[in-house]
Amino acid sequence: MSHYLLVYRRSTGQLQEIHDLGSDRKTALKRRFERERQESGDPDIEVVLLGASSREALKRTHARYFKDVRELATELESVLPH
Repeated sequence: MSHYLLVYRRSTGQLQEIHDLGSDRKTALKRRFERERQESGDPDIEVVLLGASSREALKRTHARYFKDVRELATELESVLPH
């Protein structure tokens, strides 16, 4: 399993950065905490560390970081009962 560091701007719903940090959880957590400290002055920035078998799997399980609001709404609409 790889660990992915995501930097996300809440106000625009845009993924600013994504880094594959590999499988070493301890190192990945250290990088996350370092980045959180760097971004601590900007409440609009969300720093997230997620684990997944691949980037494609990550996009399926955490779509909100990769799709805009319109795309998410369309997907939600398609699965809700009419």
